Amino acid sequence: MAVQQVLTPVSEATLKAVAADEKIDLEKLRARLQSGEIVIWGQAEGAVKPTGIGTGLRTKVNANIGTSPDFPSLEDELDKLHAALSVGADTIMDLSIGGDVDAIRREIRAACNVPLGTVPIYQAAIEAEEHYGSMDKMTPDQIFEVIERHAADGVDFMTLHCGVTHYSVAALDSDDRLCGIVSRGGSMLARWMQANDAENPLYEHYDRLLAILSKYNVSASLGDGLRPGAVADASDRGQIAETEVLGELVLRARNNGVQVFVEGPGHMPLDQIAGNVILQKQLCHNAPFYVLGPLVTDIAPGYDHITSAIGGAICAAAGADYLCYVTPAEHLGLPTTDDVVEGVIVTRIAAHAADIVKGVPGAVQWDDAMSQARGNLDWQAMTELAINPGRVIERRGERASLDPAACSMCGKFCSMKIDRTRRHGKA
Repeated sequence: MAVQQVLTPVSEATLKAVAADEKIDLEKLRARLQSGEIVIWGQAEGAVKPTGIGTGLRTKVNANIGTSPDFPSLEDELDKLHAALSVGADTIMDLSIGGDVDAIRREIRAACNVPLGTVPIYQAAIEAEEHYGSMDKMTPDQIFEVIERHAADGVDFMTLHCGVTHYSVAALDSDDRLCGIVSRGGSMLARWMQANDAENPLYEHYDRLLAILSKYNVSASLGDGLRPGAVADASDRGQIAETEVLGELVLRARNNGVQVFVEGPGHMPLDQIAGNVILQKQLCHNAPFYVLGPLVTDIAPGYDHITSAIGGAICAAAGADYLCYVTPAEHLGLPTTDDVVEGVIVTRIAAHAADIVKGVPGAVQWDDAMSQARGNLDWQAMTELAINPGRVIERRGERASLDPAACSMCGKFCSMKIDRTRRHGKA
């Protein structure tokens, strides 16, 4: 199949805005957009901030929010939205499955000035449960109607589990997984396929899906429905088989003028991460790679924002382009606003650490500026340069030093102060 340029309605003003923000040559950006190595959302002339993911760009961070049946409050999710944006989330995904999902999505869209993603299969399953008594009774027409509803509401991208097919599920079932299918959308579709003895409608009717995405200029986030949910399950037959299918679908999306990127694994040992990035980029034709973590150990409930950040830093340094945050509540419950803030910050740290390695413009310069401020004992500059200035102010205030030039760890015995005196004769 011939690979054509991706013809997307990205305006020249938007391209220039992204090039300026990323400190990248405009023509290099344009070429990578047209080859599909970069995806760009938003419009310089519109309400959504122009944002790019992909080769040569800053590693971006997504924050998931959304209601659950137990906690269907729109107000809580709007608080989380604003909290995530306040600490630098680049994009938001609304994963709501409780309350009036349509109204919640539209309110979040109206309040969100960065790219917004959704997962329509959740709502299709919910509505099938409500109307027919079982998600197994979803119909392809109903699924596509929900997808078009989301698109018409102005979302920028959708997670679509198109790679959960008879082929990939059979590969999964040929292995003895500890945790089976851990993707909510992946489990819904695999169950539907078995109950109806039918192929996944998102794969079987992929051209219909692409027509909707093209009509509304929505990007396809090809979901990792068979991602490993335990380190023991990483790199198994199901994961690789799904990635092979997604590679085929990347080309079909590009040939239909639809921007596309690919989602990747959730749990993975440290020594498999770099190899998986290389494999994904090869199988999926260098499409931008979006990963949840990966979480590098399974034993840390309550701290999985940390296990995720460790894996995310390695994954992004190896070439992944876009990290989905994990909060301390992962595997335990719906995150609070504080969890959202913590998740965004630690994932931004992971992304930035990777950008230093990747040579992203401005990354190492940020660190150099902080180091210079530390060497000068310039606390104002250190605060302003911190990834979370509020945390610096809070911690400095909690245990203030008697010596304002130092911190309370060392006080007058501060190594920086001693060395400045040695070198310059004064602190």
